[in-house]
Amino acid sequence: MTKQIHVTATKNGWKVKQPDNSKASAITTNKSEAIEKATNIAKNQWLEMIWHWKDWKIQWRNSYWNDPFPPKW
Repeated sequence: MTKQIHVTATKNGWKVKQPDNSKASAITTNKSEAIEKATNIAKNQWLEMIWHWKDWKIQWRNSYWNDPFPPKW
């Protein structure tokens, strides 16, 4: 399984969390700040970052590791 970090909505703002951690890495009041924090973590730890809409559907995903280019399809 790919290591991931998620940006999801909460009652009072946005949460940045890795699925295997019990606590959130960051909690913010706006989504852009949460995405910035998640991007920094993903780049440092070579993770896939997934942003969610407020209904939990995936809005965007991006990987921060050495992807082959062009991809081997």
